Amino acid sequence: MLATIMGSLLFLFYPWGIVLQILALVHFARRRPDNYWLWIILIGGAIGALAYLLIEAAPDVTLLGGTVRGFSRRKRIRELQFVIMDNPSPGNFEELGDLYFDEERYAQARPCFDKAISPRTDHADPFYRRAICAMEAGDYPSALPDLERVVAFDRQYDYHRALGLLAHCYAKLGKPEVAEKLFDEARATSTLSETQYNYASFLAAQGRAAEARQIAQQVLNKKVTLPHYLKRRERPWFRRAQSLLKQLPAA
Repeated sequence: MLATIMGSLLFLFYPWGIVLQILALVHFARRRPDNYWLWIILIGGAIGALAYLLIEAAPDVTLLGGTVRGFSRRKRIRELQFVIMDNPSPGNFEELGDLYFDEERYAQARPCFDKAISPRTDHADPFYRRAICAMEAGDYPSALPDLERVVAFDRQYDYHRALGLLAHCYAKLGKPEVAEKLFDEARATSTLSETQYNYASFLAAQGRAAEARQIAQQVLNKKVTLPHYLKRRERPWFRRAQSLLKQLPAA
């Protein structure tokens, strides 16, 4: 009886089952969820692919709103490019830099923040975003004074992420004592995976493999406790932590 039902379902899905598998594999390649889903898609055929799409891909429908906002941002970018020709004010450059930043076009955002920042700039955001743009380019010496300024504005800025990034900068610039002190301060009240991963990488670079392994494992342990929508956001850090653990010597 069960075999008859399964056969009927497979017949119903054919040839759409192949299409479902292709869609599931494309989404898997882009989102990189847990590896067991790959076997479910390949071995489970149409039913496995459908299960994957319902459980893993369906929540991404909410990202369509982000796509719409992306179109709106790009339209506003084009408008500002013309506005700045007539009115190159710091406010216009900051808005353009923010739009580029949200699009993750850091190389284009950075010079906008350069022109937006003046001696009269009295808020942290443009310094913070310019620092992140510099770090994305590997320019840690330029990011350091901006992050120092941000932390001087507000030591808890962006839920202590600024403090964690400042620690990461000092680590990259070969100042481990300062870096560790700042990492300890940031981690005392923050559980950001980015800060934890950067600290684990710092420990590994210092030859403290056992401690690095412990901190990297803390990132991976979140897979058990985080709700599903947060796990999706944290996946890049899970992958980095897993990769770091593979590079460390065995305990």
